[in-house]
Amino acid sequence: MGVAEPMWKVGELAAQVGLTVRTLHHYDDIGLVRPSERTSSGHRLYRTADVERLYQVLALRQLGLGLETVIELVAGSAAMPQVLAAHRDFLAAQLDATRELYDRVATLAATAENRTDTSADSFLELIRRVVMVDETVKKYFSDTQLAQLAERREELGDEQIAATEAAWAELIPRVNAAMDAGMEPTDPRAQEMAAQWMGLLEGFHGGDEGLRDSLYRMHTENSQRIVQEFCGPTPEQIAFITAANAARG
Repeated sequence: MGVAEPMWKVGELAAQVGLTVRTLHHYDDIGLVRPSERTSSGHRLYRTADVERLYQVLALRQLGLGLETVIELVAGSAAMPQVLAAHRDFLAAQLDATRELYDRVATLAATAENRTDTSADSFLELIRRVVMVDETVKKYFSDTQLAQLAERREELGDEQIAATEAAWAELIPRVNAAMDAGMEPTDPRAQEMAAQWMGLLEGFHGGDEGLRDSLYRMHTENSQRIVQEFCGPTPEQIAFITAANAARG
């Protein structure tokens, strides 16, 4: 008797590769990684070929490619040796860049106190900010919530995320200008901005009350730093939008 080919249920595969079941469901829904079989009750069953395809997808994603591009490449039956070679070269370049960055940071850290070099100060400040943001996010969002946010980014795609960021960059100054002009929250224009604001927030938390509350708490407890380092929104802008949203009825 031959050795039976291994098969994985969706929960088993998710646990082994470090993804969530929701992500695998999403990949199935968009036709990116579909299980070869299903049980009589409809549960997904993945074979070795499905696992190889999942690796192709994740490797291509790590190369910085968007989901739509990955779908096109995988649909063209990208050969496994080519994917492995591209992934290897990417990781090699990443290792080189990391080593170079490490050496630079180590040098700057060792000499920063005795140097007046502006670039060193700027670089160290950049590191401080990156670390601070990372620690702040982890303080307010659980590992499960961070996984949810990662999934939402995956589902939305790079193009939609860029559009959302551009919308915030346009909306916040517009709200500020309206406040400076003395606009009342009951003004229909203020209510239109409130509707857009709430829609953008909805795009972040997806209607999940836990994510929404964590986001609000993070902003409330770090509002001053958020304004200084990320240009808003300010507590006053939030209060204005809150009042305008309430006036929408």
